[in-house]
Amino acid sequence: MAKDNQSGYASGFGWAQGQFSPQPHVGIPEGTYEEEHGRKGFFGRVSHLYHRHPPTGWLRIEGPLKPRAYYASKAEELEEAQSNVLLQNSDVKIGIAKFTRSMGIFVRNADGDEVRFIHEGVGTLETDYGDIQYARGDYLVIPRGTTYRLVSEVANVHLVIDSVSEIELPERGMLGRHAQFDPMIMRTPVLASAEKKTGANAQGEFELRIKRLGEWTRVFYPFNPINAAGWKGDLTPWAINVSEIRPVVSPRFHLPPSVHTTFLGRNFVICSFLPRPLESEEGAMKVPFYHRNIDFDEVLFYHEGNFFSREGISAGSITFHPQGIHHGPHPNAAKNAQDKTFTEEIAVMVDTRHPLHPTGVADGVEYKEYAMSWKADQKR
Repeated sequence: MAKDNQSGYASGFGWAQGQFSPQPHVGIPEGTYEEEHGRKGFFGRVSHLYHRHPPTGWLRIEGPLKPRAYYASKAEELEEAQSNVLLQNSDVKIGIAKFTRSMGIFVRNADGDEVRFIHEGVGTLETDYGDIQYARGDYLVIPRGTTYRLVSEVANVHLVIDSVSEIELPERGMLGRHAQFDPMIMRTPVLASAEKKTGANAQGEFELRIKRLGEWTRVFYPFNPINAAGWKGDLTPWAINVSEIRPVVSPRFHLPPSVHTTFLGRNFVICSFLPRPLESEEGAMKVPFYHRNIDFDEVLFYHEGNFFSREGISAGSITFHPQGIHHGPHPNAAKNAQDKTFTEEIAVMVDTRHPLHPTGVADGVEYKEYAMSWKADQKR
């Protein structure tokens, strides 16, 4: 039930003025638009403002902070399945890798861990530790320093998140260690037969390329550099399909995006938005709330499904919302969600503590009109 207090009051958790909802994201006062102004992602101090007009109802934007969108999967294919970087900062690079045939070399990334989300394609990730079969919807986690090769004869499109820091799993806290997915679901490599990993090839040599400080060193062997007879320990490449992740939901309250965190890096998180029941209580919001997530840049990669909070965005696209400017649902999102009981969308979100910088590659595949797509009369 909405409150109306003109004099203001203080409580143990903050202050209030005018019209507001006692419970955020539930029972928004009629004729208002709720916006969350928070710190430290969704974990710090926060206030909710109830605007008379949508915070994204601008006429135009001049300057670098306008929201951007990219037709990411249209980026050019690079040799040997390497990533075409679209957005980057000192902690992370976000890009797209496309290839239609197996890598002819082996690669070792000495600059950081890699997370590859398989948007299209099937294949095998060959590593020091053995082979992992992968398919559409898989996350592949490749630790820094792992020697690997991607083997496939079909078209592949991967979202690649290249992290300077180690990729880790979030603490589940009071949800328990089995929330989202049990660690036993993680797929680890299987050693290939000795015959497959020994002997010479037609070229008489095997090439390994090592990336360090963004530069490549080429090392040549007379044998396959992936030739382990065995291994033990708790560091290994691994994989999980999004179909194995159980999202945390609440029928009475629209949970913040942070509840969908799948991986942690230094100064950034990777979240998975997956098919899940929508809020069922009357008055509870079903679509993302307006917010100016002032401490984080937000990147969303759209994999598949019905992205009802974002009109005009297709699979294989990326949206980029920088710190400081509002973003939230498109004008028709609430109406589109009104009768829905379930969302079918699959998307990957990367929230970064430090500002991201678009590359020239991003400029070449940008959807230039995206910043104005919140206008109700905007034609898409």
